Amino acid sequence: MLSRSPSKLIAKLQPSPTPPYRLFSTTVIRTADFTHAIIGGGVVGLAVARKLQQREGVSAVLIERHGAVGTETSSRNSEVIHAGLYYGEDSLKTKLCLRGKELMYETCRKHTIPHRNCGKWIVAQDSTQMAALENVHNFASKIGVPTHFLSKDEARKREPDVRAEAGVLESPTTGIVDSHSLMQFLQGDFEDKGGICAFHSPVTGIQAIDSGSSGWEITTTTPDSNDSVTITSETLINSAGLSAIPISNMILPPERHRTPYYAKGSYFSYSLPHPKPSTLIYPAPIPGHAGLGTHLTLDLSGRVRFGPDVEWTNSPSDYRVSEKNLAAALADIATYLPDINTTAVGLDYVGIRPKLGRMGGVVSGKGFQDFWIKREEGVQGFVNLLGIESPGLTSSLAIAEEVEELLYR
Repeated sequence: MLSRSPSKLIAKLQPSPTPPYRLFSTTVIRTADFTHAIIGGGVVGLAVARKLQQREGVSAVLIERHGAVGTETSSRNSEVIHAGLYYGEDSLKTKLCLRGKELMYETCRKHTIPHRNCGKWIVAQDSTQMAALENVHNFASKIGVPTHFLSKDEARKREPDVRAEAGVLESPTTGIVDSHSLMQFLQGDFEDKGGICAFHSPVTGIQAIDSGSSGWEITTTTPDSNDSVTITSETLINSAGLSAIPISNMILPPERHRTPYYAKGSYFSYSLPHPKPSTLIYPAPIPGHAGLGTHLTLDLSGRVRFGPDVEWTNSPSDYRVSEKNLAAALADIATYLPDINTTAVGLDYVGIRPKLGRMGGVVSGKGFQDFWIKREEGVQGFVNLLGIESPGLTSSLAIAEEVEELLYR
């Protein structure tokens, strides 16, 4: 696999031939360096780049400011394959999570990407939480996602260390995936098909040529040498994750600028071999909350971890693990795992989620904010992806399909 930065690439680059089709309507026929430029080398950007590169006549470049793919949100999460239980019947999150889950399991099986369909329990400790579980179950039934309630005897037999005073709702299609292996596969497949990854290439300027109808000029600046280079592309896809809103603000007029918000989440590790459930454990969902509570997840080696908590930050690079919410997290964990040794719970790592608003909730209801995946009005050849947080990993392959449809439908 060959990865090259634009400054080393452009000198050798031969303009790509005009494809037998044109994207969008164009007023000027021109030849660009690439047919597609994708900004952002997280799991979603990788999936989009790979999907587009599979088309005949396409030449795509993936522009990433870091030296490797997936160094931000994509590698700092729970690595859960979500079932699609929380996001609202008509939301893009539900649509893409359901399709993405299907594609994720299929891709992992086909290409031997480490994953496990371990299932998930959502647990309730009182009548209010049980009502929340009933709502989740009813919603799941409506959208065709299998869930079922467990009897107390069955729950106690299967996971004797887990407390669920009021009830357990099981989601059998939830799982976990090795996100790093997934991204390595996506990058390799993209490059094997002729795509180019441009690393160490922060985007410092974007210019729409004739409002995008004649393509785009994208300028990157290499950090170590401060050398700038400009490439041209027929289309532009903004999949920059934590930097997506700043990138969007480079392109859209001031009245359409947005303020980025960042939800920092600390994860906690557990160093003892017991208790160790074999399934994921989530508390009942709280509408309007920015996360899904202090849940228990597993990695593919069976290691237990908890989190994330929610702490708003002004910096998208604030990866200092915080113990600010550790006491509250331990109290949450003890409600469903009462025999845990709290002294063995320690700080682990931090993930940051890009948000479209300070009060954006994960669960459908007040404050819920959907994925923003659109061809922006007023410019041609530009697809904008904003607020791509959970279930972004699960949805990544379906988001790629969505972007392709926006470009070619």
